[in-house]
Amino acid sequence: MSPNPLSQPDTPKPSSLTPEGYHRGLGRRQIQMISIGGAIGTGLFLGAGSRLQQVGPSLALVYLVCGIFAFLMLRALGELVMYRPTSGSFVSYAQEFLGPQASYVAGAMAFFNWAMTGILDITAVALYMHFWGTFAAVPQWVFALIALILIAGMNMIGVRWFGEMEFWFSLIKVVALSLFLIIGVAILGLRTPVGGEATGLHLITQNGGLFPHGVLPALVLVQGVVFAYAAIELIGTAAGECEDVPHILPKAINAVIWRIGLFYVGTVTLLVLLLPWQAYQTGVSPFVTFFTRLGVPGIDTVMNIVVLTAALSSLNSGLYSTGRVLRALALDGSAPKFLTYMNSRSVPSAAILLTVSIYLVGVVLNYFLPTQIFEIVLNLASLGVLSTWSFIVLCQMRLRKAINRGEIPATSFPMPWSPISSWLTLAFFASVIVLMAFDYPNGTWTICCIPILAIFLTIGWKVFRHTPEPDASIAPPTIPSIVLTDDLLENSPQPHPRDTPRSHKS
Repeated sequence: MSPNPLSQPDTPKPSSLTPEGYHRGLGRRQIQMISIGGAIGTGLFLGAGSRLQQVGPSLALVYLVCGIFAFLMLRALGELVMYRPTSGSFVSYAQEFLGPQASYVAGAMAFFNWAMTGILDITAVALYMHFWGTFAAVPQWVFALIALILIAGMNMIGVRWFGEMEFWFSLIKVVALSLFLIIGVAILGLRTPVGGEATGLHLITQNGGLFPHGVLPALVLVQGVVFAYAAIELIGTAAGECEDVPHILPKAINAVIWRIGLFYVGTVTLLVLLLPWQAYQTGVSPFVTFFTRLGVPGIDTVMNIVVLTAALSSLNSGLYSTGRVLRALALDGSAPKFLTYMNSRSVPSAAILLTVSIYLVGVVLNYFLPTQIFEIVLNLASLGVLSTWSFIVLCQMRLRKAINRGEIPATSFPMPWSPISSWLTLAFFASVIVLMAFDYPNGTWTICCIPILAIFLTIGWKVFRHTPEPDASIAPPTIPSIVLTDDLLENSPQPHPRDTPRSHKS
């Protein structure tokens, strides 16, 4: 019987550290679940109802198209990770292939995205807790603070605690969706009426067809649906602390496309075959609507637990990711030096605590700011998702050029159909930004705020930029990738002299 991962010592042995000083504490089951959980969020459990109202059955097609390009981005990231696994993820690759300024922009936009998303997540947790009347008298900030303390504490203890939490959070989401799929397929196959109405394809054909409101609303919705897949790139960051990257990562990434097809496209298709799309409402989980029509008691409570889990999962992933991204920026000289500090458990504690402080400020701001302003901020944060994905693809294109020139050995997990697929993916991301401008008022104002965001990025570069220590770079160009890869595969107790962990120096 394998030992309990949580019973192992908290302080990692030198032989289990990556070249960046992180602990290789994530195993196969955790990486697999992180890859699944990153593709399933509150957007599906809660937001699908409002999106069905907007575009009807064509939502399944929109999810499919966005999912394909999200998967191609993930394959680009997979090629980069197989070249050189790193917890710095796209920030590290941007530093190596695009330069320090691109690395800074990529990291800053990713941090901004996760910081704003984290504020939303802790607020959502508090709102979901108020669903139960027992907690109605408890102030919202109390639940927000409890959630933040819980997630921050687990992230500070060690990476395997993060992995365990994300494993169970993801498992709850997967089990909930799997039960719906099994029950839905059984009802559809047996022709069992739902709410007194027959199920089947006629629910689509007799209610306006695939595009009941026309094609244009479906096109505009692309800019909202694409963000449902935000966080799937987390698997690239987690790979830097994975025990067996060459064997685990390709399988985990390749499985994402099938999970997207099953959990998103399959789920939405089932929903519109079981009930008319008009039955689903904004602000109400479509799963609650379906099971309520079936007469299942207490389903609203069960789904509230699932949505609560999805919010905690997003908060957990965001805090994990921002900690690594901030430290990567600091090591590159693009963020304050104190953010390079790591505690005795190989956790970037300074970066995590800075993120937590922003979350705390965000709770207060969220309480005072009007809803519309807050939504504009979140739309701005969504630009961080597109910029992150675009930088990943750009880095992959530079990597492939270096491989074609014979400067770098080919990886065992290349991006399929590159560079054509890479260019198509970038074109799709650019089109999403254009479509965002047509989403008045929030999307339009978001695009108008891009110059302001650029000014803040410029100020940040001037204020925080410093010369990194010669031995502190997370992507030293003088070290061949084979050296870093051998260190990961052989788990050598005596790392390369240039790769010696420097986790406790600020």
